[in-house]
Amino acid sequence: MKYMVDSADVRAIKKINEYYPISGVTTNPSLVFEAGRDLKTLIREIREIIGPEKMLHVQTLSLKAKDIVAEAGRIVDFAGPNTYVKIPVTPEGMKAIMAVKAQGIGVTATAIFTPQQALMAATAGADFVAPYINRLDNIAVNGVEIAGQIADLLRTAGSPCEVLAASFNNIEQIHMTSLHGVGVVTISPKMFEKIIYHPLTDIAVEDFVAKGKDLYNI
Repeated sequence: MKYMVDSADVRAIKKINEYYPISGVTTNPSLVFEAGRDLKTLIREIREIIGPEKMLHVQTLSLKAKDIVAEAGRIVDFAGPNTYVKIPVTPEGMKAIMAVKAQGIGVTATAIFTPQQALMAATAGADFVAPYINRLDNIAVNGVEIAGQIADLLRTAGSPCEVLAASFNNIEQIHMTSLHGVGVVTISPKMFEKIIYHPLTDIAVEDFVAKGKDLYNI
């Protein structure tokens, strides 16, 4: 499993990058809005934290294909290597995915809610497809099952495209998504602490310390 942190909070990203084995960072306009920071400055700071070896996914805002392609080029210019441009799966977005990939730029197809949207985006050349798990659950559709169906379709098609599941509200969603064969998840900073927490772990550590504190003279 590859874990990504879904955030535009520089301090939170720095902490998660230090404490957890993340593969990179995903952002979106809503997160950038919450951070209240200029996108270019913010992305450069994030890149400085995670380095060139980890992935950085940055979303476009343009609506027309030609504008999306131009914006993708500008994003990569300031975001640096190992950057994936997030493009929603609209008709203009599909056109843009093909054009952006032709330029050798990494693409994450986003705002995905059906397996066929994902398969079409993968066929267009997307490196990642991002189904929104909790948003599907909120409209009485099983988001985990949709993500699993997408993973199955891509494997059947022999596609190198990976499922990058997003929009999680609890640990059970993350756990079940991994059981359904999804290889990448992007989760909020607070979820990282929740995902490894268990009261029995804390009790075990307290017991280790109580019994060993006078014996570990090392």
